[in-house]
Amino acid sequence: GGMLSDARGHRWDHAVPTHFLPCPASKGGRRPAGRALPIERTRGSEILFGVAPCSMALSQARRDLFRLFLKRSGGPQRAVSSELVLQAAARGVPVLHVGRRELDALCGGRVHQGVCLEATPLCFKRLEEAEEPGLENGESPNRRLLWLVLEQIQDPMNLGALLRSAYFLGVDRVVTSRRNSCPLTPTVSKASSGAMEVFDVYSTDDLRSFLKAKAAEGWEVVGTVSQFETVENVPVISCLEFRWNKPIILVIGSEGDGLSLETQLLCHQMLVIPSGRALHPGIESLNVSVATGILLHSICSQKWEREPGACSLHSGKFPSPAQHPSDGVWIQGQW
Repeated sequence: GGMLSDARGHRWDHAVPTHFLPCPASKGGRRPAGRALPIERTRGSEILFGVAPCSMALSQARRDLFRLFLKRSGGPQRAVSSELVLQAAARGVPVLHVGRRELDALCGGRVHQGVCLEATPLCFKRLEEAEEPGLENGESPNRRLLWLVLEQIQDPMNLGALLRSAYFLGVDRVVTSRRNSCPLTPTVSKASSGAMEVFDVYSTDDLRSFLKAKAAEGWEVVGTVSQFETVENVPVISCLEFRWNKPIILVIGSEGDGLSLETQLLCHQMLVIPSGRALHPGIESLNVSVATGILLHSICSQKWEREPGACSLHSGKFPSPAQHPSDGVWIQGQW
């Protein structure tokens, strides 16, 4: 097939799935009903989908952006499209208005809300590239830090939900094991409601050495279990009893197996979420992203209650949109 280009000279010659290939025109020059027009992809690109991920990617400078695809429509969707067109214009990104079937084909039939964005992928950052967390005006150099460490989280929906909770609740850094872990895909960005686009995620090839090094620096390594069960010589306590007195690393295990035994033995304590009733066999645990949200809120609420000026329901002080760029995800009634 031939190459396509836009007014800026970008060329698209990447091989595309068969459902993107040109469909034969019927008499009169019309394409058969129910078939998508061909859209060739920029080599090395991926397709973000959904209002929040696309809006956040447009507002940041973390990806190279090639084209914004918007559904041809009127009504309520027009206000969302207008805002995205302004964002694209500010970044110099071409905007193409296409049909729903073309958008469905671009993102593989996922829920795109009438928006797709062609962009370069995001990758994990290496811990060697990480800067030490800086202090904001008036912050104590001894302020409590909270890092979230993920061991072999494989489901993109779970990873996205974890990143969304971590960003919302004020986690300072997220680190994931590189081996057997989900990459930062468009599905992760959609599940994070765009938080992945503004929140750096780090990875390490040697999780256990990383945990040992942080423990030697004085960090408390806290693991998680689903029940009050003995883990060798590691104490297991309710998350309601945990007290945050030093920098913390909260370690979350994989969806099926939880934390590996080797990682459990590196923890100073293990936290469990107490249930509100006697549980029926087979449903004694929570989804990993739900459990992590509960644990993070339980820990972070101590920070809100004790630190002057912290954002909390108790203090009535909240960050402005300028302080938290992901607040801009809300566009005319859509997240």
